[in-house]
Amino acid sequence: MPSISEKGWTVTAEKRPILNAAEIDAAEARLGIPVPEMIFGNNIIKIEHEASGWSINFDAINALDLVDKTGEPTGLVVAHSKHWLATREETAEEEIQIINKPFDWTYSPKYLGDVQQGKCEAEWKPCPEPLPLDKLTLPDPILFFDDMVLYEDELADNGSAVLSVKIRVMPKRLLLLSRFFLRVDGVKFRIRDTRVYIEFEEGLVVREYQTQEEDYDKVKKRVRGAINGDYGQFLRDINWVSKNMPTNEIERQKMIVS
Repeated sequence: MPSISEKGWTVTAEKRPILNAAEIDAAEARLGIPVPEMIFGNNIIKIEHEASGWSINFDAINALDLVDKTGEPTGLVVAHSKHWLATREETAEEEIQIINKPFDWTYSPKYLGDVQQGKCEAEWKPCPEPLPLDKLTLPDPILFFDDMVLYEDELADNGSAVLSVKIRVMPKRLLLLSRFFLRVDGVKFRIRDTRVYIEFEEGLVVREYQTQEEDYDKVKKRVRGAINGDYGQFLRDINWVSKNMPTNEIERQKMIVS
């Protein structure tokens, strides 16, 4: 299991194959919803402060446990036929579906990671300051890096929902990014990012949650340079999509772990 210890902090990253049938049954029994098509339920990234036992980890099962299970409709419409829309005034179930399952079929969590306090008594406080990009862009050596998918689903061939997490550790600090990316073809893009920034010696932990959401066609219109009308290479590029969507919400918290 890859891991690194640096200045009193330990980072562990565990990658395993997708869940087998028995593990899927157990996960669905626990969660109360069907799991995504590809679920890496044993993948995990954990950051721990050695002296206090404080830790934060990211994994698929805890993320999926935050998916809405109330049965409220998502309101997202999946279009099946532009030609049909152009020639008919009324809708039909065969051509357009309003997906209304008893859970959020897009698997969109607000996932901030799972924190264990250990012996640490610090609490989260509001953090008005942005993440220190000046420090993050320093040419520091990367001592440890990992990037893993937690789950992925093609939404019955109507798009893609992916939750991934990556981390890089430098000599004095680390940065983790947990990113949920949703593309519902012809309808919507959605990105939910959680970043965890830690200054090792100070014990400063900053957690930032950011959301982006935009109509599919508005993002598509921002494509420049598509060859033969092939927009797909842009619309499947998560980084490109993120750069071409507005930010809807930012929440930021901090604590000193000791």
